[in-house]
Amino acid sequence: MSSLTVLVIDDEPNLVRSIQFSLIDQNMDLHAAYSGTEGIKTFTTLVPDVVLLDLGLPDMSGLDVLTQLKSLSADTPVIMISAHGDTRTAVKAVKEGALDYITKPFDIDELELLIRRCGEQQRLSKELRFLRSKQIHTHRIIGNSHNTQQLRDMIEQVGSSAAKTILISGQSGTGKALIARSLHDVRFDNAPFIEINCAALPEQLIEAELFGAERGAYTGAVQKRDGLISLADNGTLFLDEIGEMPLAIQAKLLTFLENRVYRSIGGGKERKANVVVIAATNKDLKEAVDAGTFRADLYYRLNVVPINAPALSERTEDIALLVSFFSEQFAKQEGCNPPIWSDDVIFQLKAYSWPGNIRELKNLVERITILYPGQAAMPKHLPSEYRQGPLQPKIEDSNYSSSVENKERELILSALSKCGGRKGLAAEQLGISRHALKRRIQRLHIDL
Repeated sequence: MSSLTVLVIDDEPNLVRSIQFSLIDQNMDLHAAYSGTEGIKTFTTLVPDVVLLDLGLPDMSGLDVLTQLKSLSADTPVIMISAHGDTRTAVKAVKEGALDYITKPFDIDELELLIRRCGEQQRLSKELRFLRSKQIHTHRIIGNSHNTQQLRDMIEQVGSSAAKTILISGQSGTGKALIARSLHDVRFDNAPFIEINCAALPEQLIEAELFGAERGAYTGAVQKRDGLISLADNGTLFLDEIGEMPLAIQAKLLTFLENRVYRSIGGGKERKANVVVIAATNKDLKEAVDAGTFRADLYYRLNVVPINAPALSERTEDIALLVSFFSEQFAKQEGCNPPIWSDDVIFQLKAYSWPGNIRELKNLVERITILYPGQAAMPKHLPSEYRQGPLQPKIEDSNYSSSVENKERELILSALSKCGGRKGLAAEQLGISRHALKRRIQRLHIDL
């Protein structure tokens, strides 16, 4: 796990020392600033992963500091520290860009968990920005799993080729339309992308939509109509749900795919169109051929360059990134901060089967963002069907835990020795409260 750089902006040296002491050896690099001016200056040079910002500073208000920090880096998560009874101002800070707030006196374990959640969110945001910068044409294909990397590579390779017919297969909700659009973007800078859902229209309308119709060609054809093939000339025609296309239209589509020549309904003149045809289906077209609902010759003609859209259950490593991406998207629409997704929630989502794939995940994230904006999303916030998996086991490295406890015990015993066993003085030297010192003595089983 990489170290988290944390900037604490607070004018109480004892509180800052307490935080530093309590989080020692927790893989966090803590820096302190004791005024708003110093905090802003340190922020610009340090570029921290997380900021802890006190609302009450001696030279300027915490809200003013927050505004300046957000103008310098809108993506850096800021946790506000508020005094007891100042919750209203803390909530206002969250509305103005802070990711969360914690009220004094706070539990150090709660603070550590909050910092780690914010740090993870910052890591995911950086990863998303990296993906967007490196994958110019496939930036909307989110994820770093092996299956997703393979899909991106395939899109780049096929999109850059001279292939004129491509078939995308995959379950509903896996993003087949997004793959089609990405293939188009790789090949074309400024060309039409025309889409039709073959399951959404009756037979006669599909034919007219595709090939166009002359005036009076059928009842209701009161004027000449250009077809989508014509509109897609020198670009891409995307045929979604190709498995639902009626057999009669399949024959006409096959003829067009053979020579890129077609006739409009009621027209006698042949027309040519230079069109890349991308078809997509959630059906097994081989089974449809065996069942007699899909033409074998059309299947083989479409299946020149096949691309498979992996199910979400085959790329669960991408769930955290997808959740972060959709959270940012919906939070921007709602004008709020995205939820902070706990590790237990991500574990539960990875354990779920996802029959609705990415579309289902997107709908869930939208729901949580609307109901719990800027809050910590916990397993209890998930609908019951997503909470069927076991909770994430808490695995600790016993050697690491032991070394941390030994270091903490050594510091406490040294302070007590220097102060002649007086707990109040020892606590002051360590920068923590007498109560916090007493808790640590009990937890570490220190005999006095």
